[in-house]
Amino acid sequence: MLDLAVLWKAPDVNPVNRKARSIPGLNPLNVYGRVFFFSWFGFMIAFWSWYAFPPLLYETIAKDLGLSQNDVANSNIVSLTATLLIRLVAGPACDRFGPRYTFAGCLLAGAIPTALAGAVYNVEGLLALRFFVGILGGSFVPCQVWSTGFFDKNVVGTANALTGGFGNAGGGITYFLMPAIFDSLVADRGLTPHVAWRVTFIVPFICIVCTAVAMLICCPDTPTGKWSERHLAVQQNLASHGISGAVVDVPGELTDKATTGTDSPSGSGSANDEKKLGFEAVEPKQVGGFAHEAQIGEQQMLDTARGEVVVKPSFREALPVVFSPQTLVQAGAYFCSFGAELAINSILGAYYVKNFPALKQRGSGNWAAMFGLLNVVFRPLGGVLSDLIYKRTGVWGKKFLIHGVAVLTGVFLIAIGLTNPKDQNTMFGLVAGMAFFLESGNGANFGLVPHVHPHANGIVSGCTGAAGNLGGIVFAIIFRYNHKDYAKVFWIIGVMTIGINLALSWIRPIPKGQIGGH
Repeated sequence: MLDLAVLWKAPDVNPVNRKARSIPGLNPLNVYGRVFFFSWFGFMIAFWSWYAFPPLLYETIAKDLGLSQNDVANSNIVSLTATLLIRLVAGPACDRFGPRYTFAGCLLAGAIPTALAGAVYNVEGLLALRFFVGILGGSFVPCQVWSTGFFDKNVVGTANALTGGFGNAGGGITYFLMPAIFDSLVADRGLTPHVAWRVTFIVPFICIVCTAVAMLICCPDTPTGKWSERHLAVQQNLASHGISGAVVDVPGELTDKATTGTDSPSGSGSANDEKKLGFEAVEPKQVGGFAHEAQIGEQQMLDTARGEVVVKPSFREALPVVFSPQTLVQAGAYFCSFGAELAINSILGAYYVKNFPALKQRGSGNWAAMFGLLNVVFRPLGGVLSDLIYKRTGVWGKKFLIHGVAVLTGVFLIAIGLTNPKDQNTMFGLVAGMAFFLESGNGANFGLVPHVHPHANGIVSGCTGAAGNLGGIVFAIIFRYNHKDYAKVFWIIGVMTIGINLALSWIRPIPKGQIGGH
């Protein structure tokens, strides 16, 4: 029976890594609830500003700057390209500096070009500005890595899906907020459209800066304290539970191996291991009370320590992780799901105006917003299903869920493209059905990511997130070269989604023989 009290009470925690085994999302006073809040809220603010242009771009901004349709499409592609590059960098940065600092850095760096939107007066300026605003899209990676660092395997799919889903809703919120702020400035403040759309971008700038500063002040790097001390904290937790026969090195690279007590000359290895692990330099300290510890076995503690503690990345060691079949599966699936979401988000308002001219800019924007807002329900649902299936079938069940919803997404995309509905109820119904499976697939995907090379979670998350942006770029280019034949592109994306996922479905979810991640 569902216990609603887990939404606010202090969670049980893993005794080794101190990760929570429930999500106190309604308790911001609890450290896990606080990190959960800033994970999704920070990404939502970033997504709002990242997608702040499309709601005003096709009419107000295009008219003011004299943009052609190709100029508008190029600006969408440029924005996605910047985010692709940032996500590739953000993954290793999370493993090196910690997700909290990486997250705040993405927000603050993206806030500057957001505030400079008013300085744009030609197409070149728009392209340059949207490129640098695209930095905000990279915040998705530290959002997911930070969430993964605070929630254990039994709920990490739900936690990542909730933070990602609430955050992605910023893509829908922006379709409500940006036109509303613009209209208010024109109607209530008497500003001209030329000035009003520029002033509108000051609002997300202020929100981004305030969120980034609050995140740095109010939240820790990890459940055990500083990012730089995460390995020592795990080792001390093991020692506090009487486990000293097999512990982990303070890793320098991704392939560092666990040590065992038999490696020491004395046989027991306790003294030498403690010296090697740095216990002489760092006194053991209580890392959160033991009152809420979950009961897990000694072997599970050891597996967690040996296989699931994030280590420092190096280029040489990162390459096998980036190009492993398991990482490529995650990337390929996200290429289709999130890539389609990004590209469709960029044109959905224009598609609605084309088929239903009476909606105009604000009406089409409101309906387009629903596609993004459905992330609040559908993406978390994918994560919840992923965790429920995991309890019964393990990681294979999570993998089959990803490919199953992807195929159904493709079916809906093909249906939209081939019918190109002229009836609003039919159109909106098909888009909602497509959103259900597409956004659930996004949540399911990052339900499996923490199981794949958990010692290099930032790299896997970065590659997966970047692949989503690559998909967005590819699909946006297809939209660009088909001009206003939006329906044709929908069924092309559907066919690609089905084909790619079927081709990847046979690959193992995690590498054979991997210790952690099960």
